[in-house]
Formats: sequence, C-alpha cells, structure tokens
Amino acid sequence: KGVALHGNGKIICENEQTTVPHVYAIGDVIHGGPELTPVAILAGRLLARRLFGNSTETINYRNIATAVFTPLEMGTVGLTEKEAIEQFGESVIESYIASFSPLEWSITEQHSDLSCFAKVVVH
Repeated sequence: KGVALHGNGKIICENEQTTVPHVYAIGDVIHGGPELTPVAILAGRLLARRLFGNSTETINYRNIATAVFTPLEMGTVGLTEKEAIEQFGESVIESYIASFSPLEWSITEQHSDLSCFAKVVVH
C-alpha cells in the first residue's frame, strides 16, 4: 500500500502525516493546503519540532490569508460566515459588508463605474 492521493493527485494527510506511517508531506503536494512557500517552510519547521523535539504544535491552515490574482482579485482568511455561526452561534457573530473603489482604480477613469466588495465576519 502506498500513500493515498486525492483525485487531484495531491497527497492526503493530516498534520503532515500521510496514510503511510513515517511518511510525511508538506507544501504544494498536500491536498487542502495553500500553495504558498512561507506556509510550507512553517509546516516543515513545526513538523521537525514534533518529530525531533518535544513540540505538539501543528500548523493552522485555516488562518492563513490567501489571494487569487486574476482580473477579479479575491482574498480570504479565517472562517466563512456559515462556519463561524456553526462554531460560535449566530448571536455572537456580526457581518459587515461594504463596497469601495480601490486606490489603483481611482487614478484613471477606466474603472470609475466599478466597485469592490468586502465582507468581514467578526466574533
């Protein structure tokens, strides 16, 4: 039996531990983790501390900001509103929504009729 792979070809693991004992994976090869070099470096450091030190600390991928750089840029960090309500309860969650014009769009009139959308979920 080998290391289990997801349908996208990436390695399935939990806390960098694959489905095979003593075989670990970090970085871009793991399923569900962000493809960011600094994140892989931190995951590797924390794994080394768990394997060779007395640490139990694992990386929390949920709180790593990610961005998609396309013509419509998008960034996320933390829980979605639905996840926050499920975890903490609706009575202690507030959501704020705003639209605005980014600074780079204010320089030319090419995008003057467009706006950006922002949603912040607070516990």
